[in-house]
Amino acid sequence: MSKFRDPLLLTAGLLLASAHLADAGDVDAGKKVFAKCAACHAVGQNAKHKVGPVLNDVIGRKAGTAEGYNYSPAMAKAGEGGLVWDDTTLHAYLAKPRDVVKGTKMTFAGLKKRDDVDNVIAYLESFSTVAEPAQKASKDEEGAAPAGAKSAEITQAQPAGGQSQTGEKQPTESTGTHFMLGREATPEEIAAWDIDVRPDGLGLPEGHGTVAQGMAIYDEKCAVCHGDFGEAVGRRPVLAGGQGTLQADRPEKTIGSFWPYLSTVYDYVRRAMPFGDARSLSNDDVYALTAYLLYLNDEISDENFELSKENFASIRLPNEPNFIDDDRLQEPYYVDKSEPCMTDCAPGKATIKMHAAVLDVTPEAKGGGEEPTGGGIE
Repeated sequence: MSKFRDPLLLTAGLLLASAHLADAGDVDAGKKVFAKCAACHAVGQNAKHKVGPVLNDVIGRKAGTAEGYNYSPAMAKAGEGGLVWDDTTLHAYLAKPRDVVKGTKMTFAGLKKRDDVDNVIAYLESFSTVAEPAQKASKDEEGAAPAGAKSAEITQAQPAGGQSQTGEKQPTESTGTHFMLGREATPEEIAAWDIDVRPDGLGLPEGHGTVAQGMAIYDEKCAVCHGDFGEAVGRRPVLAGGQGTLQADRPEKTIGSFWPYLSTVYDYVRRAMPFGDARSLSNDDVYALTAYLLYLNDEISDENFELSKENFASIRLPNEPNFIDDDRLQEPYYVDKSEPCMTDCAPGKATIKMHAAVLDVTPEAKGGGEEPTGGGIE
């Protein structure tokens, strides 16, 4: 059961405020509005409790829980009842504080202009390290009271040095428009996306897999597109062979003939394969498939070979030496910041070196004509 004395009033206030959530608050304008509140509240580095509590990190925290501050019973009870300060609840509270928390000792009647509410919330968000909606317990009281407002709350100083009572560094003031969209990604969400693997093996997960295990997985999930031995079906990518063809008119760029790093193989298979069912393979499955692809390209010959995080970086693909570092930073435009050449940059008339049809990137002509019908690149 809600511990608010009038839940219907609170609900009405929240619904009214939510209609305005899409509006962006201006941090600079919010700083000016907050000047009305500064007599009772403080923000920023070295901020201390005054008549009202410090408002650093107020966004996303439970009402009545700032350490070292003696809240009114009404505010403490509101927090126990589940009141957390986010865009919706702050819009309602800053407009009509006593409608949201009956019995609060803050005598401020509320901000009358909706833009003022938007802007002061944006300003408070610039001092919040975690600006996300109603997800985490709060340590700060909300609702900044204007200058001259009387409050019976008793204060206790917060530690100096730009840190909160929990030892967290307080955010510094920022400026500009705050659109109040999204939230900080959680460590788990970041880890789910941070899966890239470097050529030296950094980023590889724990795991292992043998050639024989990889062959079974390949036959079940990969051969339908890439062929039984990596030769490809139709126009799908060829995975094996092609050694010695890179200087030919139609080079066959495979893992064994062209790719420079084994980490690219592992990363791509792990991230994008099988087609239509990406990220369904376990780490062990990807190690096994990578081992089997090495086997198909004659880079290893032992069917019992096991690839793992421990031996991964020791395997080098044959075309690695033919890849060079990107040296574009040595170009004049980057070195001396000169203007890049845009006209007449090379002597003589431009000539066609190769037709797109030969490069095999233009669809074949329809109706038996010799020239492609599509917009070919020449």
